[in-house]
Amino acid sequence: MAMAGGGGLNRSSSRGQLPPQELLDDLCSRFLLNVPKEELESFERILFLLEQAHWFYEDNSVEHNPNLKSLSFKDFTSLMFKSCTALRPYIAHLDDIYKDFNNYKFRVPVSGAIILDDTYERCLLVKGWKSGASWSFPRGKRNKDEEDHSCAIREVLEETGCDVSALLNLDDCIEVSIWQQRVRLYIITGVKRDTVFAPQTKKEISEISWHKIDDLLPASDDAVSRGVNGMKLYMVAPFLTELKAWIAKHRPPLYHKSEASARGTVWKAKKSSTSGAPPVENPVSRAGFEAQHVDNNSPGRSFRNFRFDTASILLSMEASFLTHLGA
Repeated sequence: MAMAGGGGLNRSSSRGQLPPQELLDDLCSRFLLNVPKEELESFERILFLLEQAHWFYEDNSVEHNPNLKSLSFKDFTSLMFKSCTALRPYIAHLDDIYKDFNNYKFRVPVSGAIILDDTYERCLLVKGWKSGASWSFPRGKRNKDEEDHSCAIREVLEETGCDVSALLNLDDCIEVSIWQQRVRLYIITGVKRDTVFAPQTKKEISEISWHKIDDLLPASDDAVSRGVNGMKLYMVAPFLTELKAWIAKHRPPLYHKSEASARGTVWKAKKSSTSGAPPVENPVSRAGFEAQHVDNNSPGRSFRNFRFDTASILLSMEASFLTHLGA
């Protein structure tokens, strides 16, 4: 049956059963009920919270119960709006809410790092999890009240397992605007060649590898590009001109070009045919990081035809939770 506002669930997604109501109630209480009141003041904030819930569902519920269906974020959001009493009145507007949320996410500032090997010939790139994913510098969206350099340190640690806090220089950075999003990347040197890399988040990074900077050309303003060997790149090309200029200025005086400056692939996920989970040590849940981001200058909602009543939603959630406990 098609759902109002969110469309029908994508039947082409992986086989399995939809999450039971008990699990959806638990996710609602875990990620929506027990948050500060101000986190429910806009749909952007609520969908960030639902994004946390979705990651938790995929990384934990589906992984421990392979019979559960793996869902896209849009399908998961539709289920949550349908099952959560407080959100149900707004399901007819879900398509607009989801579209506005995606537009908002592209305006959230991004920070990360360009990690160079000891000869400055290669940089570290990470590849996304999904099939056909692109390579990019480790980076991610800023959290609420988070500084750019703190975000960069956190994202690099999450995506590569490398702590660059002692190596980051605030002045060594490149900043560009891609579409409506400001992206700042810090240039990191001093990472040893034998550094062990491994992501600390599940199902986000599938491979970590050193790449020759010359193979990433041509430099351009395009967010999406391809290297000389045809590999797909995202948010790489716009940084290359300034990066090469920085390298020319800062390259060590005793530099000798070497064809073996660093290994290629340094970490690759071994995706299971059943759960799809990589063997990651000390996994850190993505929930609680990016989804907490709230821009104090966030744009107003475009839903002029109805009112989002935070107090009513809180009361409705509390009543629903108490009913669930008493059942």
